[in-house]
Amino acid sequence: MPIFTYSSKTLKRTITIFTLLLWGSLFSQSPPVLTKPVMDDYTKFTIVGELGLTVTNFGVLGEGWNNPNQPSCRYKQYGTAREMVELMSYGGLWIGGIPVVNGVEQLPRVSTAIVDGVFDYGEEGFEYTTSPARADTIQIRSSISSASTSPLARYFSLDAVSHQDFVAEFTDRRTAWVDENGASGSIPNHEPLGIEIHLESYAWSHSFMESFVILDYTITNTSKQIDGTGWDIKNLYAGIWADASMNNMNYRSYFEPGSGFSWYDNINNFDGSYDANGYPRNLGYQYDYDGDDGWTQTYFAIKALHVSGTQAKSFTEWNQDQSKWYSFFNMWRWNQAENQEFPYLSMPTIDAQRYDKLSYSPFVDPFNTEMPPGESPWLEAPNSWMMLVSAGPAGTEDSGNGLIIPPSEDMNGNSALDPGEDTNSNGILDQYSVNLVFAIIAAPWSTSSLQESVERRADLRKNADWAQKAFNGEDVNGNGVLDPGEDLNFNGRLDRYIVPEPPPSPNMVVVPGDGEVALYWDDFSEHALDPVSRRKDFAGYRIYGSAKTAGAGEQYSLLAEFDVTGDEVGYDTGFNLIRIKNDAGQPDSVVINGHSYYYKWVNSGVKNGWPDKTVYALTAFDTGDPATGLESLESSRNENRTPVIPGSPPIEDASTPVSVYPNPYRARAGWDGAGQRERMLWFTHLPAKANIRIYTLNGDLVDEMEHDADIYRGADTRNLSQRSGAAQTVMSGGEHAWDLISMHDQAVATGMYVFAVENRVTGKVQVGKFLVIK
Repeated sequence: MPIFTYSSKTLKRTITIFTLLLWGSLFSQSPPVLTKPVMDDYTKFTIVGELGLTVTNFGVLGEGWNNPNQPSCRYKQYGTAREMVELMSYGGLWIGGIPVVNGVEQLPRVSTAIVDGVFDYGEEGFEYTTSPARADTIQIRSSISSASTSPLARYFSLDAVSHQDFVAEFTDRRTAWVDENGASGSIPNHEPLGIEIHLESYAWSHSFMESFVILDYTITNTSKQIDGTGWDIKNLYAGIWADASMNNMNYRSYFEPGSGFSWYDNINNFDGSYDANGYPRNLGYQYDYDGDDGWTQTYFAIKALHVSGTQAKSFTEWNQDQSKWYSFFNMWRWNQAENQEFPYLSMPTIDAQRYDKLSYSPFVDPFNTEMPPGESPWLEAPNSWMMLVSAGPAGTEDSGNGLIIPPSEDMNGNSALDPGEDTNSNGILDQYSVNLVFAIIAAPWSTSSLQESVERRADLRKNADWAQKAFNGEDVNGNGVLDPGEDLNFNGRLDRYIVPEPPPSPNMVVVPGDGEVALYWDDFSEHALDPVSRRKDFAGYRIYGSAKTAGAGEQYSLLAEFDVTGDEVGYDTGFNLIRIKNDAGQPDSVVINGHSYYYKWVNSGVKNGWPDKTVYALTAFDTGDPATGLESLESSRNENRTPVIPGSPPIEDASTPVSVYPNPYRARAGWDGAGQRERMLWFTHLPAKANIRIYTLNGDLVDEMEHDADIYRGADTRNLSQRSGAAQTVMSGGEHAWDLISMHDQAVATGMYVFAVENRVTGKVQVGKFLVIK
């Protein structure tokens, strides 16, 4: 039974996400047992871009910091140690509305993925479930071409919207559960709205779109599947609840007792500014109060991008035009239903209160009298602040007394028009749905000042504006109408998620050698069409490596740039210096693993054996569009980012004998970690397949290892295996690390040691010795 842990501020208890079936309590038959595996449901996270966000198929976002190797909501997930900040432990979807049964309005109902103050499944708050279908896990799509060597290329789909789409279905209709052992129970205090949710999340690797993930929810009234009659849902609102908490685990780790980790040093606030098109930003955001000595200088934000069929309201339109939607921001301290210091920032505990939070906020109401005018006293009250960003109202029809969503005709959920379901006799299965879209956004502080300011939020606003532009697509001014000049692909309809794009990064393979690294790449980028201009606008390549300055805040240093001649972009270098040529000097290619590569660049003089010190990325950039003022765009450095450990290639003939470095080994070498199990030395000039044995001078066996150049990635050495991107690290093949831990799980002592390396193919043995000094 999979375990899902929610971390409270004062204790830690375990939520068990059962392998279960939740069933509508109004059905009379016994609920069948669910046998579908749910392991995949909470292990999916975005790997493109810098924002690593866990997305589930039961409405929850984040993974609660249970697995240090899986981001909950991490930014920058490919950054330096100082940049890699966890922003949120858990988040989740809230949806509220007013059921109208036989013309009579009921009390508001709110269905939640998760709430604060509860810890065990079986307590209230965990109200969304998946279907019993075995295939009902998160589906993945990608717009990355199947011609690419990207790991996402195998998910290529013409239906994909982004570089990494997650698609999931869940519902709030079920109120009881049965686990695989026959135990059963109910979800406390859950009155279903009767809705089905279709989630599509979108993430991109473009440098200007790598800092947000879009969550696109389609919500359908399926209340007929509960009682056969169903009900209207009036004035539906939806929002993202977040237990945001800014923590750099490389500074004060949640996973290390005594590290100084704290939940209680964060500040929430609201940014009600407008973008260049006059569109309200309405950002709920959080930051660390003091920035943790420069280790946690990052923003987390949530923004509502869209409610279907209507346009966002501005402040001046508040309560004047209910055909338009508005976004709302609320916050409260963790698990505090009453807040004497800030009585207007209280935690909702029942559906009526949650609906009030979803549909109103003193932060955005210019006529509110609850909050002190012109003051923000909570900015000097760091704590564990919860956040709720919501939007609405949404509906498919205007009743004259609010927006309503009628019940869909599909009573049994089979997506077919069965006898007795065609209530309006139009021969069509009518489904009534609304669409609400949110973005999870991250950004670094734009200044290092500890004083919160508009200037410090400049990058946050820029990223939020790109998220809005990404959703708007052709709808440049955000008015929901395809205006003259906006139909970029000339198909006569308003298309979302169309933005100018740089050429994709080329397919690249990295070949490490002894003191050097060679990069090979193809010409894939040169043939890409820009989706807006519909022309090939490739301009050149840039090669990046790990930052060369110790302590530098940047992830990369620019190592080389090559570009097309005569286009007024770049340095007009051409590609002659990097083009692969045959003996006659003509352009040629090399084939590696069945793929043809046309360019080669070699970085010489790099140090062997250093993990995390040698990372390469190759980007492509375009010409921009001078006619529209669009600057040159560059692909993300994370698209083909490849960590490498240079070293000797395999040597089969012993022409260069096997040796050890550093020799002598002195404790706390530069690449070592702090603990005894984070040390290592290297065996070099190994055969591709070898047995390595280490002995004392008395002939006692200390340790033995098997080396296989095809699969070795340092898994038997903690100093390598626990580093970010360890599984993707490219090794040279002729080297193997040893952690100086014996086969009896003890750190070895100072002294001289003997090694014997046996070539498993030829049977030849080489011997040598090395000295350990502690």
